[in-house]
Amino acid sequence: MKFIVIIPARYASTRFPGKPLADMAGKPMIQRVYEQANIAIDDVWVATDDSRIFDTVESFGGKAVMTSSAHKSGTDRVQEAYARIGGDFDVVINVQGDEPFIQPGQIEALKNCFDDSGTELATLVKPFGKKDGFEALFNPNSPKVVVNKKNEAICFSRSIIPYIRDVHHTEWLGMHVFYKHIGMYAYRADILSEITQLPQSSLEKAESLEQLRWIENGYHIRVGYTDVETLGIDTPEDMEKALAFLMNKQ
Repeated sequence: MKFIVIIPARYASTRFPGKPLADMAGKPMIQRVYEQANIAIDDVWVATDDSRIFDTVESFGGKAVMTSSAHKSGTDRVQEAYARIGGDFDVVINVQGDEPFIQPGQIEALKNCFDDSGTELATLVKPFGKKDGFEALFNPNSPKVVVNKKNEAICFSRSIIPYIRDVHHTEWLGMHVFYKHIGMYAYRADILSEITQLPQSSLEKAESLEQLRWIENGYHIRVGYTDVETLGIDTPEDMEKALAFLMNKQ
């Protein structure tokens, strides 16, 4: 199968304006995301609505495409970018523009989901460990996933799912395997076109999680598993942690 990675990146983030261009030890964050994705996939593009991001990507030798500023989700931006880029790709992979530590193996795990010809959509999950503690499990910025026996996601929530009845919450991580959602997606090209034509659903609006729209409309999301912790960057404080992590890694 033929794969393409598209990285949606917008400038006007509410909590961290201009974060794709934020410096990370001499490189803008978007460059670090691009380079990590490019290890696993040859065809990598950045989809943006801002000329500053576009020019930065081209300056380090990357490929970029301009898209509308009206998109409500990264998936919508990815679809427009894919339509503009063209080509005969079978699967489009959406790598978030604020995940500079994404690992090539995680992209490979997504690709492997399409070994099954019936896969429509795919995403990644990571088990919460006991060492993560209840605070990490409770964090609403870290969506949780329930997976069925077919390795398909059946529900996502910012709340803790499932709820363990009659057990104190401090014991929950020892009673059940909870899964953290890693915000990477892969879509069969024809399915990407379909899901971006769907209106926002009630569950999506309630949780502010676009993948609930797909489930609510009957699509199946295959799950790939990873043990690698990612470090998404939503705020300047997150960037400080990321820089400390990068320094320790180097």
